[in-house]
Amino acid sequence: MSFAKNLKKAMDERNMSQAELSALTGIGKSSISQYLSGKNEPKQKAVEKIADALECSVAYLNGITTCSDPTDDPNGLKNVPVSEAAKRIGKSEQFIRVGLQRNILPFGVAVKLSSRFSYHISPKLLNEYIGA
Repeated sequence: MSFAKNLKKAMDERNMSQAELSALTGIGKSSISQYLSGKNEPKQKAVEKIADALECSVAYLNGITTCSDPTDDPNGLKNVPVSEAAKRIGKSEQFIRVGLQRNILPFGVAVKLSSRFSYHISPKLLNEYIGA
């Protein structure tokens, strides 16, 4: 499936309008309309914002996996999203990202891809870190 179809499906499943998605992501309504029509494809940073707002995986929006759950890795491994880890610890998402990039947080890793990082947070290690 194309990005446009996956975006539409994820928005429909969450009963989210273009205006709501725009407000949550900071992406203009006209851009979201163009993404939905397939006229334009968003850049990676915009895809990540959209996935976060829709609480789905980037892989799902890009058509890599049919699983929209962001906590499920396409390989069947569980993964906690950065936003969820930040909420549970009471820190900012930036704190989590930098800590993982510098390898100072014991519950996950940041993997450098060509132009960005991919974050992998273990639910078990995060719970141990929090003391849950």
